[in-house]
Amino acid sequence: MNGTGSTDRQSRHLGIRIDRTVDEVHAYASDPANLPAWAHGLGGSMEQVDDRWFATSSPMGRVEVAFVPRNELGVLDHHVTLPSGETLHNPVRVIADGTGSEVVFTVRRQPGTTDADFERDAATVAADLARLKQVLESD
Repeated sequence: MNGTGSTDRQSRHLGIRIDRTVDEVHAYASDPANLPAWAHGLGGSMEQVDDRWFATSSPMGRVEVAFVPRNELGVLDHHVTLPSGETLHNPVRVIADGTGSEVVFTVRRQPGTTDADFERDAATVAADLARLKQVLESD
């Protein structure tokens, strides 16, 4: 890897334990209307247009956010479609951990991303996960 950007496909798995059941975490985190409360990496507001959801104040511009259908497996994968039309796939899982759960988000390094940008992306996701924990455990 180098500081100017890498073509290496690199992933980093970031996880956090939340003292809530898988069902509770999945129900909350998979609702796009809740994203402004915890996913600041997508910005501070969401807009629903028909059945589609858009982060309107994202640092990347107006982006569409689409989760996989709700499921019993704890899968929270979602696609973020950038203004350029490029779509990024974000794998996320909610895994049972005793009476609580663990949320694992896989941050994928995109081609041409600098080391600093990849580290910044990972830090943003880690901060978002910490806010998700705070929001869910404070209820």
